[in-house]
Amino acid sequence: MGNRNLIFLGVAVAVGLVAVVLANSYFSGVETRQERAAAEQQLARIVVATQPLAFGPTRNPWDESRAPGGSSGGSAVAVAARMVPLSLGSETGGSIRQPSALCGVLGLKPTYGRVSRFGLIAFGSSLDQIGPFARSARDMAVLMRVLAGRDARDSTSADAEVPDYERRLDGDLSGLRVGIPRALVGDGVQADVRDAFERGIKELEAAGATTREIDLPHASLAIPVYYLVANAEASSNLARFDGVRYGTRVDAPSVIEMYYRTRARFGAEVKRRIMIGTFVLSAGYYEAYYLKAQKVRALIRQDYDRAFADVDLVALPTTPTTAFTLGERLDDPLQMYLSDVFTAAANLAGLPAISVPVGVGPGRLPIGLQLTGRAFDEETLLRAAHAMESRLPMPAP
Repeated sequence: MGNRNLIFLGVAVAVGLVAVVLANSYFSGVETRQERAAAEQQLARIVVATQPLAFGPTRNPWDESRAPGGSSGGSAVAVAARMVPLSLGSETGGSIRQPSALCGVLGLKPTYGRVSRFGLIAFGSSLDQIGPFARSARDMAVLMRVLAGRDARDSTSADAEVPDYERRLDGDLSGLRVGIPRALVGDGVQADVRDAFERGIKELEAAGATTREIDLPHASLAIPVYYLVANAEASSNLARFDGVRYGTRVDAPSVIEMYYRTRARFGAEVKRRIMIGTFVLSAGYYEAYYLKAQKVRALIRQDYDRAFADVDLVALPTTPTTAFTLGERLDDPLQMYLSDVFTAAANLAGLPAISVPVGVGPGRLPIGLQLTGRAFDEETLLRAAHAMESRLPMPAP
C-alpha cells in the first residue's frame, strides 16, 4: 500500500471489533519504531460493537432507545455521532449497509476481494468484506484509495487496478442507467421507507440518471440462501475457538470440560448459527440444503449479470424499516434476519453496494437507499452517492 496510508496520519478512524487487527496494516508506510509510535498516538482506534454483545448495546444517536443496526453498528454510530469522520466495519450480509441506513451515514460494502481481509475474524469466508463508513462520498473515496488493492497476506484479495475514486465526484450523472426491481419493494416495506426511496430515485433522475424497471427473479430467495451458506461457513470458521487452537481458554479439570466451558461463552445467537451451520453440513443434509443453496446463489449472481447488461446500478431500499427499539427483535430471530432482505444478495453475488441517506421518517429516524454496482465498480457507486448527498443533505442527530 505504500506511503499513501499517511494521508490519514492524525485522523481519528474507528475500527469495528472484528477488524481490530486490520488497523495494524494502516501503518505499513511507517518505517521506524519512532514513526510508528507517533502514528499510534495520533490515530485514534475506537473498538466498537453493537447489541447484544458482551460490552452492552450500542445506542442509535438519533434515538437512544433504538438500535443502530449491526453487526457493525458501533462503527456507524461513531461517524453519525461525530466522534470520528471515518470508520471501518465488516459485513457478511449487510452489517455495514444496514447500520449506515439506520444511523444516517454512508456505508460501502466493496466488491469481494477489493479490500484485504487480513486481520478480520472470519465468519463467512466467501461473504465477509471490510468496508468504510463516512459522512460524505468524498471522504469515503479518499479512504477507499487507501483500503483497496492487492494484499499478499490475503489470498482472496484481487490484483485489480485501483482507480482515483475522487476523479468523477462532480454531481453529474448524465448517461448513468439505474435499474429498479419494483417487485421487491412491496409488502413488508414501511410506507415512509418506500416514500423516501422514491424521493431518492427522483433525485438520481434530477442529477441526470435515467431509470427503468428490471427483474431480479431469484433475489427474493437471498435470505434463506444467505443464512444457509453463512451459517455453514460460520460453523467451520468458529470451530477453531476451542481453547486450544485459537482464542481464550476457560480453565477446567479436564480437556472435555475445558472445551465445553470455553465454547459455552459464545452468545445465544452465535450458538444458534453454529448449530444451524453444523446441521446443514452434516451427512444426509448437505445436498438437500447447502448444495442447493449454492446453486441458487449462482442464479442470483446470474440475475445481476443480466441486469447489468442494460443498467449500471440497481437501486433498492437499504432496509425495510427504520431503526427498531433496543431488544425488540432479540426474541424473534427470523424478524431480525429479515432486516437483511435487501442487502444479502450483494454479498452472495460478491458485488459492491453502498447505502446513501435519503432523509428521515416519522420520529426523525434516518432512511437509506442502496445502490449495487458491477464488480470492482465502486467508482460509479461513489459518483452516484456524491450526487445524491448534495441534493439530499442529511442533518446531524
